[in-house]
Amino acid sequence: MNKGFIDKLVERIRFVEPDDIGHYLQLLSREKGFLETIFNALLEGIIVTDPHDRIIYMNQAACSFFGMNGAENMGRRLGEAIPGLDLRSVAHSGDVMSRDLEIFYPQRRFLNFYVAPLMSDEREPSRRSLVGRAIILRDITEAQREREETIESERFSAVTLLAAGVAHEIGNPLNSLDIQLQLLERKLKQPGLSDANRVEFSESLGIARGEVSRLDQIISQFLKAVRPAPLECHPGDFNALILETVQFLRSEIENRNITVEIAPSSTLPPVLLDRDQMRQALYNIIRNSFQAMGSQGLLRVVTGSDDSHVWVSIGDTGGGIPQASIDRIFQPYYTTKESGNGLGLHVVQRIIRAHGGEIILESAENKGVVFTIRIPRIDRQMRFLPPIEESDKSANK
Repeated sequence: MNKGFIDKLVERIRFVEPDDIGHYLQLLSREKGFLETIFNALLEGIIVTDPHDRIIYMNQAACSFFGMNGAENMGRRLGEAIPGLDLRSVAHSGDVMSRDLEIFYPQRRFLNFYVAPLMSDEREPSRRSLVGRAIILRDITEAQREREETIESERFSAVTLLAAGVAHEIGNPLNSLDIQLQLLERKLKQPGLSDANRVEFSESLGIARGEVSRLDQIISQFLKAVRPAPLECHPGDFNALILETVQFLRSEIENRNITVEIAPSSTLPPVLLDRDQMRQALYNIIRNSFQAMGSQGLLRVVTGSDDSHVWVSIGDTGGGIPQASIDRIFQPYYTTKESGNGLGLHVVQRIIRAHGGEIILESAENKGVVFTIRIPRIDRQMRFLPPIEESDKSANK
């Protein structure tokens, strides 16, 4: 390996005249300033740490990404200077690591986070040791936003394509409703209805009301899926909203002899919520859960939080979701219920994603289903995104 200027100078330092040391120091200072000028001109963020993850260099881009002063953080551990960024939790000493990182301060960004170990300059690889790490950060916010917008656009197009199917489904109850109303109109014109006719009239009226209710539900769910209302978020108590939703459904739950267990976290931080839309999402999930159990069962609601999110898990003891259906359960117009319209969980997923959150489904056949909703905390700083699988990388190329 070719030796640099500093290596050669160190080897010959004892032969250098005292008057020449100042000259060499000026050369080194000029070279250092030149390199810093280059690094600060880069759009990528660069952070260099020692073997103990203490910061020894940050360029201007890295400082702007995290909203911090580089000079004030020299010598601090990386995890202390940038809370949440702990290399030891995601990388071993000799690892080359590439991950995506989401940060929320001073503004929300997505960064590609690349870490390479810096090894000592030894001729024999076995004698080399870790002397630090180089961290390179690339802003991929725009690419991530375009990807999310593309996915959302495709999803919206898929929902609008369901209009023909929904129209067909609406047509069936409308035809039935029209026939029943015609019969009622004829019978109402007949004088002196007998008791038998009144019973028949009552049955027809019940059918008509049932079809009207079904039609109203289909149209309502469809319009919410196709034309979602914009969020109006305010800081709110997630626990209180969940308890309020459960209480609203209490009578229907009790009629099914279902036991409810609620374990709210006592340290749940506030989150930004559109109360009406989030209440709708919780209502749909809780209603799905006790409907899946029929009569009797256990509905368990647990809340908690981690460094970046507040979450609620809603679990039931129903029959679970078949493995073949899990990947499709959030797709528009897909349902496993005989009387379902397949838009409820799609609307739930849209509401959760609009809040910047995620919904996770766990199912075990004959044991039940657990839905977990995760909503970002107001005071969040950053989180590591899950690694991209090789198959996903190939698909994105």
